[in-house]
Amino acid sequence: MRRVCWGIAAVLLLTAACSSGGETVSGARPSVSASGAASLAGVCPATVTVQSNWWAQAEDGAVYHLLGGDLRVDKQHKRVTGSLVADGVDTGVKLQIRSGGPANGFVPAASVLYTDPSVLLATADTDQVMQLAATRPVKAVVAPLERSPVVLMFDPAQHSFRTISDIGRTNTRVLYFQGATYMEYLVGSGQLKRSQVDPGYAGTPDRWAASRGSIVQQGFLTNEPFAYENELPAWDKRVAWLLVADAGYPVYPETLTIRPDHERANAACLKRLVPIIQRSAVGYLADPGATNALIVRLTQDYGAYPYSPQRAAYAAKVMRDNGIVGNGPDETLGNFDRARVTRLLDIVRPVFARTGQPLPAGLTVDDVVTNAYIDPRVGAGS
Repeated sequence: MRRVCWGIAAVLLLTAACSSGGETVSGARPSVSASGAASLAGVCPATVTVQSNWWAQAEDGAVYHLLGGDLRVDKQHKRVTGSLVADGVDTGVKLQIRSGGPANGFVPAASVLYTDPSVLLATADTDQVMQLAATRPVKAVVAPLERSPVVLMFDPAQHSFRTISDIGRTNTRVLYFQGATYMEYLVGSGQLKRSQVDPGYAGTPDRWAASRGSIVQQGFLTNEPFAYENELPAWDKRVAWLLVADAGYPVYPETLTIRPDHERANAACLKRLVPIIQRSAVGYLADPGATNALIVRLTQDYGAYPYSPQRAAYAAKVMRDNGIVGNGPDETLGNFDRARVTRLLDIVRPVFARTGQPLPAGLTVDDVVTNAYIDPRVGAGS
């Protein structure tokens, strides 16, 4: 996912050693040592490394919620390392979370799996997993987020849209990130007109402010609505929004993915680790406070972008209230609905063919996602 980053200078990526610029800070929670089935030592890598697509943010709360003990913050390389703590128990391995986006030159997290074999898991939307299948195949093993937080936002004083199709019945300009696959779906399904969509969004509010809110703009429910309403003096009033997920685009966002060959080598690890991530998502949803405080601290340490405690708290609330984090159609959090993934494959196959990135002819749901490591007993409210 790409995120708003206004008012921040470009990030200078340094190449100094990891230890230089490191700082030890207190972790999110105390822990006791694990034993038996609760231990990941000798089953998982000594350091479980996760590459994210963006800065630390509430959407990755399930992963950051696992950090405990004394944390080592590498400000230069925008990464944090600490004990991997599950339900208050130190699992015997470390967890390292690396920021992406501006922090790594916008290299997609899933691509890092092929350039740095020390990275075990990387975040990717399932449409991106499909897009990469021909050249850098990866597989999603757990979905901490159930629905995408991508929205089309607008000024409710000027527009009274109730659905995205309502926008398409007007000539209102719709600003979005170039290459966003969901937009091809919205146009192809007739919900928006090709003539009204504009791929010129750069993650900044300048065009929104210049138009005085007359346009519709892509955003993330977890970020821009709160920022524009509360932290943007050029606007500082209400924003309305419509979730793209409600328009029939069934992507699973920010799944945790692995290389197929690494999956085979780490199957025993994933069998223990994935349910831990599921439970962590439930724990974060129930009590995000300490994890949000850590996320806010890390964005400051990394020199990322203004991410206030209020914005983090808002993000956690709207994710819970709008089913961004939660159970699927069953009572399990983190698993994949195979019919939903099939629908997405049917949607994106012609899209990627038109853009010169055809999917492998035999690509199936089993190549994209797996529920093999999911504990079906873990769900929000369980």
